[in-house]
Amino acid sequence: MGERKGVNKYYPPDFDPAKHGSLNKYRNSHPLRERARKLSQGILIIRFEMPYNIWCDGCGKHIGMGVRYNAEKKKVGNYYTTPIYRFRMKCHLCVNYIEMQTDPANCDYVIVSGARRKEERWDMKDNEQILTTDHEQKKKLETDPMYKLEHGVGDQEKLKIAVPTLSNIQDMQSAWKDDFAINSMLRKKFRDEKKVLKETEEKDEALRNKANLSIPLLEETDEDKRLASLLKLRVLDCKLRENELCSTDESNSAGAHPHLGLHFGDFV
Repeated sequence: MGERKGVNKYYPPDFDPAKHGSLNKYRNSHPLRERARKLSQGILIIRFEMPYNIWCDGCGKHIGMGVRYNAEKKKVGNYYTTPIYRFRMKCHLCVNYIEMQTDPANCDYVIVSGARRKEERWDMKDNEQILTTDHEQKKKLETDPMYKLEHGVGDQEKLKIAVPTLSNIQDMQSAWKDDFAINSMLRKKFRDEKKVLKETEEKDEALRNKANLSIPLLEETDEDKRLASLLKLRVLDCKLRENELCSTDESNSAGAHPHLGLHFGDFV
């Protein structure tokens, strides 16, 4: 980055490569420009990305994971041979400053001041995840043969408990191993269902045209079939219908009421 800034730049007449070496030394400037203005104090300005969700102590507002700031980075210590860096940045919503630093022991970031973490962590043991080996335990495994032997026996017991579960997982995965056969089976099932749906739509369309209906028909159920079997339609014989009409005409001509069966002479 610094070398690229000196490309195609103006070289003054008094510039001497043997004396100055580079344009940065000639101008008495740093290749990182303003980012290195506090380099004499051991502070470098970097672009810092928030590692997790936090709450600002100054304004109480939520700051989401991934929000970026111009932070002052400096070294504050070591964890064995791994340096510990601290980052200081100003909240973009207020005048409060937030300080965070790395935690190499737990592979995490720790809030020093100015904010509080939104707790979204879980216990790996309760979540049935694979636990990472602690540094002290790792050191003990390397130096204590008896502890290493006991730890190996415990691992064997864990393996015996986990074998049935692993076998079930392998059986489930083997059922889906042949991708071509599974794909062919699904496509065949889809074609059969599509064919049935097409036949049903054709029957419904024919019934709607016959009954002159414009409403969608629901799928026939067992309850509909049961109710339909309880209904009986009886068609009257034409001859019987004519006899009933003739008897009705005779009663009307004799002065009887067609529905009550009374004669007008009964009231005289």
